[in-house]
Amino acid sequence: MRVHHLDCATMCPFGGRLLLGSGGPLVGRLSAHCLLIEGPTGLILVDTAFGTADVADPGRLGRQFLTMVRPRLDLAHTALHRIRALGYRPEDVRDIVLTHLDLDHAGGISDFPHARIHVLDEELRAARARATRGERDRYRPAQWAHNPRWVEHPRHGATEDWYGLPAVPILPGDTPDLLLVPLPGHSRGHSGVAVRTADRWLLHCGDAYFSHTDVAPGPVRRPPGLTAFQRLVAIDDGARRDTLERLRELRRTHADEIRLVCAHDPFDLAAPGAPAGATATAAAPLDPQP
Repeated sequence: MRVHHLDCATMCPFGGRLLLGSGGPLVGRLSAHCLLIEGPTGLILVDTAFGTADVADPGRLGRQFLTMVRPRLDLAHTALHRIRALGYRPEDVRDIVLTHLDLDHAGGISDFPHARIHVLDEELRAARARATRGERDRYRPAQWAHNPRWVEHPRHGATEDWYGLPAVPILPGDTPDLLLVPLPGHSRGHSGVAVRTADRWLLHCGDAYFSHTDVAPGPVRRPPGLTAFQRLVAIDDGARRDTLERLRELRRTHADEIRLVCAHDPFDLAAPGAPAGATATAAAPLDPQP
């Protein structure tokens, strides 16, 4: 399957690259890394970042998020417009797979009203219940008020062993090499999305980590601001740390077979042959088909 890596948002929190790992000396830079998969029966979108409705009405994201994260809301950066720029129609997106339902990952699902929305069942229950103050901030029901076509996948119904991790087939009949891989901790039903490309697996880890240095081998400097933020927003920090250790082990033992990417590190959007840390400004096919 061919996979396009989409740069679907820019967020500019205060702190600078020393605290956040990328950006300028005073203001950091975070991306919103989505995937567009050319599947055998249609397009599959992994995460959506912000939607056109969020751009039209930023207030629905909440004052705290807007103040702390400082997203640059731009229609041209939405998944809808990125996909159109590749020559596709919104109706070509048959399925959307979400790592989780945080407002900066699920905002664009309303731009694809005909798509099926795949998510772990625990995550959808948490988003509907919004049981804690943090969950009331992170989940925004306005983003799914259009009554999406939810497809809930049970975490405890994982039927496959993927490199030692449990995995849930998403479209077992049409696309067997597309899996939800539970990566708990950041949210109650957080997961990664694994897809087999021409030469290796690609695992979109969502917010299981925020910087490529988090899973890099050997002693490296990790951005202290992002490290603190991950602890702050995790629903279960112990589970988050366990997940991170498993991803580090996966990277250490299977680097030739699996490419890990996360949602918010611009480094992971670097195009082939570009300098380390270079960022795709649009959609770039980084994982070619055979």
